[in-house]
Amino acid sequence: MSSAQRLVRLEEVATFTGGSTPLRAKPQYFGGNIPWVKTTDLNNGLIAETEETLTELGLDESSCKIVPANAVLVAMYGGFNQIGRTGLLLNDSAINQALTAILPDTHKLDPAFLLEWLNFRVDYWKRFAGSSRKDPNITKGDVADFPVPSIPVDQQRNATRVLAEWNSAIEKTEQLIAAKERYCTHELSRLISRGHHPHGHVGSFAHEFPERNRSGTWQKVELADIATVWKGQQLNKDAMVEDGAYYALNGGIKPSGRTTEWNCEANTITVSEGGNSCGFVSFNCENFWCGGHCYALKNLAKNVDVHYLFHFLKGKQTRLMALRVGSGLPNIQKSDIEAFTVILPDLTTQSGIARYLSALREEISTLCAYVEKLKEQKRGLMQKLLTGQWRVPAKGNEVAT
Repeated sequence: MSSAQRLVRLEEVATFTGGSTPLRAKPQYFGGNIPWVKTTDLNNGLIAETEETLTELGLDESSCKIVPANAVLVAMYGGFNQIGRTGLLLNDSAINQALTAILPDTHKLDPAFLLEWLNFRVDYWKRFAGSSRKDPNITKGDVADFPVPSIPVDQQRNATRVLAEWNSAIEKTEQLIAAKERYCTHELSRLISRGHHPHGHVGSFAHEFPERNRSGTWQKVELADIATVWKGQQLNKDAMVEDGAYYALNGGIKPSGRTTEWNCEANTITVSEGGNSCGFVSFNCENFWCGGHCYALKNLAKNVDVHYLFHFLKGKQTRLMALRVGSGLPNIQKSDIEAFTVILPDLTTQSGIARYLSALREEISTLCAYVEKLKEQKRGLMQKLLTGQWRVPAKGNEVAT
């Protein structure tokens, strides 16, 4: 950022207001026509609907104020993964006490620009959430001190117009991924249904199921009957190295680092044990380190195709996630994973189903890689646009430097 593209404190270009919660013991306070925004409604984007609404009585009794449309909301607390989440109000709404509403001076700060900038600088808030404060939170003073670029409003609006096009492309791709995930789950359900197993329609894979296998034996077994559910070994951050040959999977969706050792071989299925992603199912194509918040499925029975088992569990991932217990740090008990029911056809049928579903998931993987690339490119574009290093003409789509 050049010297001409300076930063100003947010309180220099905006004002702030908070919210509150009516008494839950008073049902007459809820269910009206006034939108009421909570942390769980924030999606780092536009807020058109809310989970709950208030009545006029609830608004008056709780001293809630109506926050005008185009206010930008920030979550002040609610857990490490919630702090700093944002939203832009499309409608006049009330908010609860976990949120701060930012009311930009629209002559100096465009609300949509502010939303993009807050999302771009999301890591700014994590230093407060991970600080020595008793409870992870950010304060209104922290929000007031938040630095924003001081660039003309017309430049801000032109920048957000370009970014909106990228957001649309990302959103449409993610919607397509979600639709294909639903289709993949539907196909799994259809194929394992006693009434619709593989002698139905499986496209080009119909030849996988010769006549002699169409009446094969189908079983219901518990996961512990066909695999050893092994809880991984804790690997501390100081044991990880940037250029390690193996990745470390310590729960979650993505690896948490790399290491020089491995404790699980390639082609192993894992299920996340703890955190917000507990129950997430992964297939590991290379040797890796299974951490203390992750279950690995080892010693599969000879009558189990590992790819079929992965697709089965992936298709039932929502049910696995529903096994979580605990509120602070949710987790899934080993005994519950072991007791999870698996429908197991004969080995030939398993292999045919796995080939078919693998083809479907390959397409999903390609789309996921594409959307990640879009996000990476968008972030690079944001760095230039949101700081004013690149300017967008009022008309046309070319970026001026």
